Amino acid sequence: MAEYFDRIAGRYDDWYRTKTGTYVDRIEKWLVFSMLQSKSGKALDLGCGTGNYTLELKKRGFDVIGLDASEGMLEVARSKGLNCIKGDAYSLPFPDESFDLVLSVTMFEFIYEPERVVAEISRVLKPGGEVLIATMNGRSAWFVFKRLKSVFVETAYRYARFYTPGELEDLLRDAGFADVRSGGVIFFPSFWPFHGLAESLDRKLHRRCKDIAAFIAVRGVKP
Repeated sequence: MAEYFDRIAGRYDDWYRTKTGTYVDRIEKWLVFSMLQSKSGKALDLGCGTGNYTLELKKRGFDVIGLDASEGMLEVARSKGLNCIKGDAYSLPFPDESFDLVLSVTMFEFIYEPERVVAEISRVLKPGGEVLIATMNGRSAWFVFKRLKSVFVETAYRYARFYTPGELEDLLRDAGFADVRSGGVIFFPSFWPFHGLAESLDRKLHRRCKDIAAFIAVRGVKP
């Protein structure tokens, strides 16, 4: 997978500059940061890619480091002035209890042993530290369309494993995390043109209709 992301690193951020990409980025960040209780401290952006969330965490006052397996993605992230390193999510290069927050957005779709990664997250979190994992939901209208497209055109979705909110909650609870909760946004396929209406519904339905949302997130606290 790292080789695929190396190939697309140079154009990865371009989509976020489109009208649809701007809406998606804005509402996904709204969900993530509305769910987080952490407002400062030392943070790890796990699977940081080109540094989209690393940069957002830095803007919000966190002492943040990004980690990713793709050197191509990391080159883009570092060009933004971010502290990002190459590493393995299965064996994080940090001491025990190093972080107040671990954030991982759209990385878990591309790992094969999620329980091992969650165990590593727990190890590097301080007691009382917070984790938030966000992924794509394969049951949504958005990603049914995207997966169909990936049959004909190589996209990241060809390699992804999708989760449901319940599966993400179980992943954290089974690892011993407490106060686990989830939410989701984006209820229309990517070609839906009415982003203002979509965003309004996202904010109203992110709890009640999360099972059919395209972007889902779960957070928990290390006891």
